Amino acid sequence: MTTVFIDGAAGTTGLEIRERLAGRSELTIIMLDEARRKDVDARAEALNDADFVILCLPDEAAREAVGLVRNDRTRIIDASSAHRVADGWTYGFPELGFDVAGASRVSNPGCYPTGFLALVAPMVRAGLIPSDWPYTVNAVSGYSGGGKALIERFENAPDLAFRAYGFALAHKHVPEMQRYAGLSHPPVFAPSVARAHRGMIVEIPLALSAMPGAPTRDALLSELATTFETRPLVRVHHEQPDELLLDRHGAPCDALQLYVLADPASRQARLVATLDNLGKGAAGAAIQSLNLMAGLDPLAGLIV
Repeated sequence: MTTVFIDGAAGTTGLEIRERLAGRSELTIIMLDEARRKDVDARAEALNDADFVILCLPDEAAREAVGLVRNDRTRIIDASSAHRVADGWTYGFPELGFDVAGASRVSNPGCYPTGFLALVAPMVRAGLIPSDWPYTVNAVSGYSGGGKALIERFENAPDLAFRAYGFALAHKHVPEMQRYAGLSHPPVFAPSVARAHRGMIVEIPLALSAMPGAPTRDALLSELATTFETRPLVRVHHEQPDELLLDRHGAPCDALQLYVLADPASRQARLVATLDNLGKGAAGAAIQSLNLMAGLDPLAGLIV
């Protein structure tokens, strides 16, 4: 029986992971009671006893937890941002070609980078859009992505509707966006939070006519469709909706939706991804990696 320990199971992402693992007969979850879950010795024992560990901790605590693993058998999935561009760690985005199944150390992608990379990385690799372009990323997320403090802030302030942040332009998601899209320059990232518990819209505006080769909407759509045609969690939409909505009470989902919205006259485009920041942007990605690493059904426990 495959054993799994979730370090940080009481947090937002940890709770979502526990819900997705509930009833999985092929897995045994190692649990620590409330009195022991913050005890270092108890955690170290669980970390070393488990076949797989999922870290749902702040960055520094995640690094400390990795240091407590003193064997070469336990395989780790880190849902924090501590190891996303670290040597020796595999980026947990199998749809973009990363070998998650064979990895011993996997770092979950960030929620915003998941949307950005799904849209941009295939285009850059194919040479349809340049690697040295000054890209911008505009995104809005549900407030659950900010953890307990931001959740309490929104839920205790009924008049708080929207939060724009990251004005220092040094957001922790930017390095993984730049590295895994293969960009020469870091994108300008403009994140925000809306009064919705979960959900996310990520957008990259493009002036197609100003780009080398002036790529068309059809070419961009074709590349996305080819890249993800065998990937059931990524859905490429060929229609151009008039609007995309963020539901305040949206249901959990572990799929990723991609759009290329363009105007033939102006040759401008907006690449858009929608996803659940707690699903494919966090818990769902961790479960997907666990399934692949354990040789199980890749979609087991996921909400698609």
